[in-house]
Amino acid sequence: MMRLILFLALALLRALTALHGVPATLALLALFGGASAMAAEPGENANSRLPVLTLSVLQFGTAHWELDHLQRRQLDRAQGFELEVRLVADLPASRLAVASGSVDGAVGDLLWAQSRYAAGTPYLYLPFSSQIGEIVVAGDSAIERLADLPGKRIGVAGGPESLGWLLLQQVAGQQGIDLARDAQVQFAAPPLLSQALRRGQVDALVTYWHFAARLRAESGSRSAFALADLLQALELNPDLPVLGYLFPQPWAAQHLALLGRFERALRQGKTELAATPAYWDAIRPLMRAEDDAVFAALRAGFVEGTPKPLDAERIADLRRLLSLTGADPAQLMPETLFFRAEP
Repeated sequence: MMRLILFLALALLRALTALHGVPATLALLALFGGASAMAAEPGENANSRLPVLTLSVLQFGTAHWELDHLQRRQLDRAQGFELEVRLVADLPASRLAVASGSVDGAVGDLLWAQSRYAAGTPYLYLPFSSQIGEIVVAGDSAIERLADLPGKRIGVAGGPESLGWLLLQQVAGQQGIDLARDAQVQFAAPPLLSQALRRGQVDALVTYWHFAARLRAESGSRSAFALADLLQALELNPDLPVLGYLFPQPWAAQHLALLGRFERALRQGKTELAATPAYWDAIRPLMRAEDDAVFAALRAGFVEGTPKPLDAERIADLRRLLSLTGADPAQLMPETLFFRAEP
């Protein structure tokens, strides 16, 4: 069909050139060029003819760091697709974007993916980071382990359903400690809790890794222990990807090849960021690092969170983690919703 259209257009072009000269020819070229662009396949860029993957990302979120690098290095095009990043100001906006279908995917945590599955809206989970967070205390604090937390003022970032808090309670319960009863617990936004720790208004802070990195670099705070240590206490792999790129399952089932290209581009980008610190100079404006110490801490933390590819054992541990943090064992995300990269 396209060949027939081209043949007819060429014949018309010659006729118009003979009768009306160049202006008519240019008009037809413009018209036909527009028609050709509109003929591009859905989900493809009309100029590059590459499939397009759209992601909703927090403007100053850690995923934006690696996606910015991926685009700058054109790792997407090297894998045969074009990445389009749509920046949002907060997590609810990102979740709304992917739930409404205005983007193909977004970053989310394991617990949110499980909650969506239980609600009848499954998402494919492609690993992003194994960074959970830390228990941060003042530099001169006597807190060294979980058993030191009863009787203390504990700030929890992310609310009562945050993974860090659920993990902490699970391990504490195995040691006969009820932190909700035996400690003074305060839930608030991470920046507010960081300020509270600096001012001595809380004794320990359960927070996300990048806030912990800033605290350690800026104020002399220290990590009492990492939340990944709690995974080991639960006999789980400490390197589980608790953050992922989420794609609605019906869409993902039709675009597995595209997601495979995306995963390979991500893997290449993570490898480059781990091996070549100079690449981080271009990312630094997105990190809002006030000084070199914060910049170095954020860079190191991101690289440390690079997850290994999922296999059957690690997927089993992720599903067990969901059970331990309150998910109904009869309604766990199935293995098929965890993206496994090709060897």
